[in-house]
Amino acid sequence: MTKSGLPDDTESLKSRYELILTSVGEGVYGLDRRGYTTFVNTAAERMTGWPEADLIGKVVHEFHHHSHEDGTHYPKHTCPVYQTLQDGLQRECDNEVFWRKDGSSFPVEYIATAIKRHGDIVGAVIVFKDISERRQSERDLKAALQQVKRLKEQLQAENRYLMDEIQSQHNFSHIVGQGPALNQILTQIEHVAPTDSTVLIQGESGTGKELIARSIHSASKRHNRPLVKVNCGAMSASLVESELFGHEKGAFTGAMKQRIGRFELADGGTLFLDEVGELPLEIQVKLLRVLQEGEFERLGSSTTQQVNVRIIAATNRSMQEMTENGEFRRDLYYRLSVFPINAPSLRERKEDIPMLVDHLLKKLNHRLGKQFLHASNATLEQLMQYDWPGNIRELQNVLERAAIVCLPPTLVVAPLHLPARLSAPLIERPTMTLAHAEKSYIEQALQATKGVIGGKKGAAALLDLPPSTLRSKLKKLGIRT
Repeated sequence: MTKSGLPDDTESLKSRYELILTSVGEGVYGLDRRGYTTFVNTAAERMTGWPEADLIGKVVHEFHHHSHEDGTHYPKHTCPVYQTLQDGLQRECDNEVFWRKDGSSFPVEYIATAIKRHGDIVGAVIVFKDISERRQSERDLKAALQQVKRLKEQLQAENRYLMDEIQSQHNFSHIVGQGPALNQILTQIEHVAPTDSTVLIQGESGTGKELIARSIHSASKRHNRPLVKVNCGAMSASLVESELFGHEKGAFTGAMKQRIGRFELADGGTLFLDEVGELPLEIQVKLLRVLQEGEFERLGSSTTQQVNVRIIAATNRSMQEMTENGEFRRDLYYRLSVFPINAPSLRERKEDIPMLVDHLLKKLNHRLGKQFLHASNATLEQLMQYDWPGNIRELQNVLERAAIVCLPPTLVVAPLHLPARLSAPLIERPTMTLAHAEKSYIEQALQATKGVIGGKKGAAALLDLPPSTLRSKLKKLGIRT
């Protein structure tokens, strides 16, 4: 018999098991039936900082399991370890923390197993390990998956955008011409392209403002990233914010999934804001913030997004007049017009018309399957004398109409006349009231544009009105679109 009263072989077996438990890498606690600590191995001391002498005969829960991760109290009677002492059922847990002696905590995974003798619960053993590295790996993996998801969404958005770009028809693949007005533009592009300065391109509709923006982007250090275009006048005010900044799922009725906005899509590249003068005032404030701080929030989100985007804006309106009339924020105007460029009208660069005709004929040959070699001398002379109120876009349309009906190899254009305006009902019915005439005139314009208000082919452009003004008139006159 040993001094403890146990047979020699039992004492030897107990010592052997304690030696094994002391040597294992996991922490081990032994509890008696009342929940008092009876055994603490070396690994448990190392992980918690609590020496065995402090814990033996004490309720270990009060030392390292007294609080949840957020610091709230963890009552002993709700602890899985002590529930095991009550019902004898084994319990596993991997979503709690143990507290060290120095007041810090670490995430743990533990198993509580009842010790039974002759069917009675006489104690329990808790085996635990520090899973800090696993938790960090899980956080890293989650962050990586979120990044992959974000990049996947951005790639999908870029692919959709690039497909739209491929399907759209651009007037030129490069700037064509060599007159003094165009040479001035090319010099300005050469100066501003290598910088990240904001550019404001002003000019009449059809003068190639988008082409200038593309040329600036192509010659910039951002050319390997996308040039993303937003037509600010071709969408309703309620959709502009979502289009620019994106939205979260459920942000508004119809938002069935998260959407990346054009700013995120253009991150690292260039954002081209066409018809920027049509932006609602409330959106102008948010655009100013992005220009100043490079950050924004998606609709329905409180998370701030950081972006590095160069802005090129364009408008066919007088921004100076708009700021004076309170239609456009003066501070935003100054931010956008760091480097202003005025796109010349076609009547200011008629010397470029022969080169433009030659360039456009090549594109039409490819698109229409024709083989025109040149335009007739009479056609060129007529084109040079015409004033081109619709600028290069009108020239392209005139040539395309002629190419459809003419036989190669020589293109002949029919006599040109200034496009007739819509006949105003007021002239036909002198007794009509002004409001009635205005309503009829607007309805005729809407019918001609199939209900489209904004954009270069919308009713507002046809009526020579800002889209916001036209929308106000629609509401005032009770016209439904």
